Amino acid sequence: MPKGGKRMGAGRPKGTGKFGVETKAIRLPVSEIEDVLRCVHNKFYRLPFYQDAISAGFPNQASEEVEDTLDLNELLIKRPAATFFLRVSGHSMIKAGIFHNDILIVDRSIEPGNGKIVIAAVNGELTVKRLFIEGRKVQLIPENDAFQPIEITSEMELHIWGVVTNVIHPV
Repeated sequence: MPKGGKRMGAGRPKGTGKFGVETKAIRLPVSEIEDVLRCVHNKFYRLPFYQDAISAGFPNQASEEVEDTLDLNELLIKRPAATFFLRVSGHSMIKAGIFHNDILIVDRSIEPGNGKIVIAAVNGELTVKRLFIEGRKVQLIPENDAFQPIEITSEMELHIWGVVTNVIHPV
C-alpha cells in the first residue's frame, strides 16, 4: 500500500483558514520567513495612486480614476539589502528639507560623491551633512547658516555610512 501523498477529503476545507481564501504551501528560505509574513500581514500596503499631477499653483480639474497602485517600498527603496533608516536629531539640514525627527532612507550601495547628502561618522559620532570634495579638501557642509562646516583633517577619522535617498516627514 502506498504511503504519503494527497488523500481524498483530508485537510481543512478550502477558504476556511485564517485568510478566508484557498491557500498554497510554498518553500522559502528560513531567513526570509519573517519578511514574507510581514508582507502578507501588511498586505504589502499597495495603495491607490492617482497618476494626475496635483497643482501647487492654480487649481485644475481633478481625476477620480485610480490608475495604479503604489507600494512605498518599491518607490523609496531601490536596494533593500543596502538600505537602512535613521531618525534625525537637530536642525543643521533644514535648507535641504531635512528637519528634526524626520526619518532618512539611506542607501549604502550608492557611491558617496561631491554634493551628496551623506550619513558620516566623524571620530565615531554620526552626522548628516552634504559632502564637499575639492582635490584633497573634504568638508561636511550643513544646510543651515547657524552651523559651521566640518573640515575633515588628517587627524580625524571619517567613515561614510551611506547616501541619503529620501526623507520622510509629516506636514
